Amino acid sequence: MRAVWLFLATAAYSGYAPFAPGTVGSAVGLLVWWACRPAGSVWVDLAVIVVLTLLGARAGTEAERHFAREDPGHVVIDEVVGMLVTLVALPVSLTGALVGFVLFRVFDVIKPWPASRLEHLPGGTGIMADDIMAGIYAHLALRIAGVLWPAWVYLG
Repeated sequence: MRAVWLFLATAAYSGYAPFAPGTVGSAVGLLVWWACRPAGSVWVDLAVIVVLTLLGARAGTEAERHFAREDPGHVVIDEVVGMLVTLVALPVSLTGALVGFVLFRVFDVIKPWPASRLEHLPGGTGIMADDIMAGIYAHLALRIAGVLWPAWVYLG
């Protein structure tokens, strides 16, 4: 069963990328978001976020045991969920999605409060929580960008 948790924690092993695994995991999040688009339902998006968050918390805890360290770099399911939170309920264009990607990466790296505090929660909960908060910050920033430059961020 540990192999299944590691597969999930590393977002189908994308967390083993030799350079910038968090960015690669965020790109996987974009792919998951793109795959959910045909459903056209915020409820589907929210369900995917909730399920991946719950599974990701458990997978993160298992990965910490496996790698014998807190928040191992190979764990990127949190970046996947953070990207989904960034883009949820926004009718963004491809450009808007890429802006959201950059915004999420910035907020994930700088971890403004309370994200910096949330990452200290135990196990997979802490792994997931700080990226969800970074996704919330990126989501709000993307909404502001959509007000300022609607034709650039949103679908026409």
